[in-house]
Amino acid sequence: MKIAVIEDEKSHRDLLVSWLESWGGKKDKSLAIRLFGSAESFLFAYEEEKDFDLLFLDIQMEGMDGMELARKIREKDRDIVIVFTTGISDYLEEGYEVEALYYLIKPLSAEKVEKCMEKAAARRRQERFVTLHTAAETLKIGEESINYVEARGRGCCIGRVREPGELEVRESLGELEQMLEAGEFMKCHRSYLCRIGNIHHIGKEEIFFDDGSSVPVSRRLYQQVNRNFIAYFKGKFNGKIPCSR
Repeated sequence: MKIAVIEDEKSHRDLLVSWLESWGGKKDKSLAIRLFGSAESFLFAYEEEKDFDLLFLDIQMEGMDGMELARKIREKDRDIVIVFTTGISDYLEEGYEVEALYYLIKPLSAEKVEKCMEKAAARRRQERFVTLHTAAETLKIGEESINYVEARGRGCCIGRVREPGELEVRESLGELEQMLEAGEFMKCHRSYLCRIGNIHHIGKEEIFFDDGSSVPVSRRLYQQVNRNFIAYFKGKFNGKIPCSR
């Protein structure tokens, strides 16, 4: 698990890190912890590293505060887990806006941190992520946010839920077939994978997703796609992705 601790008081940073490492040792969890003394320094690093799993944000910092940073992060990443650390509880309502998982009220304690990490770990077990590479950066994307994957040249384009445009990645369609969870994705065309749980309905020539976007379905695969769609929602889909020629 890759964690960023964004806190402008060194004493708080050091204590939090010690408790995180203690929790990781008890649970035999490998933690990669990065420390940042300001929101601005984290944003600079975040431009190159978008694969963080969990952020501990101090709300009250000089310069950009933690709440403003959380809003900026949410513009690009709806999946990363955000935990606020603060000395006051006045920001609880604003925390809902950025989908914060937890508030750690200062003074912090090992017990509070461990409880928070248990909750974060439980959420991470429930959600699956893939790490993908664009021409400029590495991204961590929740599988549930992916409507479809289209082979495009040597790489792929990904259509995501309620996201404008497509995300171009270097991974091939074959590589993504191996990476994405079996039983959640199926091939609907020789150039497309689609996430079954995001499908709204299937037409004769197109698959329509809940957000209104669509992809083609081949005539050869139409019957198989329909069977898989029905089986998925009955809990009987076995995850075998039909080949397309």
